[in-house]
Amino acid sequence: MAKTETKIEKIEREYIIPLRWKVAKVPVYKRANKAVKAIREFIVRHMKIYDRDLKKVKIDKYLNQAIWLRSIKKPPVKIKVKAVKEGEIVKVELLEMPEKIKFRKQKEEKREKQGEEKKKPVKEEKPGEEKTEGEKKEIEEEKTEGEKKEETEKKASTIEAGKALEKAAAKQAKHIASGKMKEPKHKFRQALQK
Repeated sequence: MAKTETKIEKIEREYIIPLRWKVAKVPVYKRANKAVKAIREFIVRHMKIYDRDLKKVKIDKYLNQAIWLRSIKKPPVKIKVKAVKEGEIVKVELLEMPEKIKFRKQKEEKREKQGEEKKKPVKEEKPGEEKTEGEKKEIEEEKTEGEKKEETEKKASTIEAGKALEKAAAKQAKHIASGKMKEPKHKFRQALQK
């Protein structure tokens, strides 16, 4: 028996989508929403999605940001996009990015790289097993200086917060015992009456 291979056609096209006349027909406070819908309608028509289902058009987040960049009232008049059709789904991406969106994209990529660096495989410990001194030293060495500094800062801040709460409670107890102050009806008012 011969295997039947189905190849999914991948069609790429670039468009300049005019938005002015579609957007001008709706109230000012709905214009960016209408711009997104107009892009979907344009792509459905030109990429030949026969059932005209707008849900089959996936808009890239940077394209969405470019539309919403100048608020809901002032979407761009026209926009350059690249549409890629794979099977029935069409993915639409921004072709020329404005400077603000370029910086946002770079910032997000930088964050993702930092997140990947922090995620290192951690050895799972079983409840019955205890770590040897050598394993403990290895774990401590793996921690970067930044992580060690963070841990010490967290410990210091929790100690300070605990001291502040104890001081407030002592002051409150002193005033209640001396009869100068009535006991507050609500717990959160105690903190406000320092």
